[in-house]
Amino acid sequence: MSASLAPECNEVKERYDTCFLKWYSEKYLRGGEKDSKECAGLFNQYQKCLHSALKERGIDKLLEEAREDNKENDVRLMGPKK
Repeated sequence: MSASLAPECNEVKERYDTCFLKWYSEKYLRGGEKDSKECAGLFNQYQKCLHSALKERGIDKLLEEAREDNKENDVRLMGPKK
């Protein structure tokens, strides 16, 4: 499994990846659960860790600017299909 964008988040990312891959191979691919609820808590922990790390490095501001700059494209590309 690959390392996190933020080294301080590697441990929680590894736990989430392990959970997700187990769910995917043992349940989803066998026609079972379509939602990986059991991994949601770990995903939220990883997301929170990444958000903190990006904010600490000032990268969150750059992401916000990029999202704002591309808002029109997002609406156009993510909107309902014609």
